[in-house]
Amino acid sequence: MTAADGAQRQIHLVAHFPGVNSTTVWSDPAAGSQIDFASFRHFAQTAERGLFDYVFLAEGLRVREHAGKIHDLDVAGRPATLAIITAMAAVTERIGVVGTLSSTFNEPVELARQLASIDHLSGGRVGWNVVTSSDAFHGGNFRRGGYLPYPERYERAEEFVRVAKHLWDSWADDALVADARRGRFADPDRIARVAHQGKHFAVDTTPTVPRSPQGYPVIVQAGDSPAGRDFAAANAEVIFTRHSEYAEGRAFYADVQERLAAAGRSSDSLLIMPGATFIVGDTDAEARDLSREVAHAQISPQTALAWLEAIWGRDLSDIDLDGPLPADEPEETVLRQGQTSTAIDRRAHAARLRERAEAEGLSAREVVIAETAQHTFVGSAETVADEINRYVQGRASDGFVLVPHLVPTGLDVFVDRVVPILQERGVYRTAYESPANPRPTLRSVLGLPAPQPPASLDLAVA
Repeated sequence: MTAADGAQRQIHLVAHFPGVNSTTVWSDPAAGSQIDFASFRHFAQTAERGLFDYVFLAEGLRVREHAGKIHDLDVAGRPATLAIITAMAAVTERIGVVGTLSSTFNEPVELARQLASIDHLSGGRVGWNVVTSSDAFHGGNFRRGGYLPYPERYERAEEFVRVAKHLWDSWADDALVADARRGRFADPDRIARVAHQGKHFAVDTTPTVPRSPQGYPVIVQAGDSPAGRDFAAANAEVIFTRHSEYAEGRAFYADVQERLAAAGRSSDSLLIMPGATFIVGDTDAEARDLSREVAHAQISPQTALAWLEAIWGRDLSDIDLDGPLPADEPEETVLRQGQTSTAIDRRAHAARLRERAEAEGLSAREVVIAETAQHTFVGSAETVADEINRYVQGRASDGFVLVPHLVPTGLDVFVDRVVPILQERGVYRTAYESPANPRPTLRSVLGLPAPQPPASLDLAVA
């Protein structure tokens, strides 16, 4: 789907199945279960009907807490990622399945084996969203406990991915002989042993899983920091980013392309896809009304209060949410556990919120809605299609990771009404397969080049 010179660039789309949080309106009568497999099946099959590149799952290693109690308004937990993406692959034929899995707390041999197995089972449709886990709250789950300092998180991730690629690359393409007449199944000379002694990992193994259909799973990376961008430029094939504003998206796109070139990679070896929400109506005016209605459902008074308390670090139940923001400065008390977005300069954040409230005449709750529930694309199907296409043709992104506000049916309206318009305009695929590629892998659907041999493990040794 790479555009030839002068041709329109093709749009990539990903469907994100969100957890129970303030993005989804879980209390809506139309919302379904977050656990029942019927929800995952409907969502994945709808995305495949819309010819999306892949279905994407985040990860919730531990239920969030607020003021020492389970944050029951925003339970960022879900069934285990590997189990869900395997099950979704079993009820679809062509769409990819990508799961978020931490490089901070997993081990390369086991995770590489699991992902290679799913790649075999799915016919080459799996991807791995590599994330680093940021705090001791999540570290409490694990034997090692605690967590790594910020620079070492990416250092460990770099070593993890490099070891994993050697594990995936250990079986040569012709290692499986399967010669029944001679009684020879595999050629041991074509299977490499992987031995590595590094700062974070010591590995000495012969992998059990033959080379998978894609060689190795598509590597996705979610991280906007300078360290995250460098890691992505060196390792990732897709970046999931928060930069969904057009101008900042163009700046992010250009910055990553420069880092990609510095890493010795071609411009077509990495796709950039921001997360985006959407509201589609019969008219632009109807969509704007619906957007306001959905935003107020997403940010209930209780959710708005908890969001402000996480920033101010104290109980704010005495404030009027229809009135102004608290006048006093935030405290350093950590009320929210398990949400990285609250790890900020609180005084600066509070000052910025007050400036916005004053400039736009917003109440405390309206500030929270403006900050957290503004939908990226709002309008008729034609308007939404035009706006998405503007971003891609303007190199503000290569497409979007779409996050609906309802599970599992929130994607339906986009697939039924926006996708046909994109196809009519010649900027979106009309089939996964082609005569030259009747059984596409996720990597080929994304238009990515074949994986290169992994870099030497020597560089990962401390």
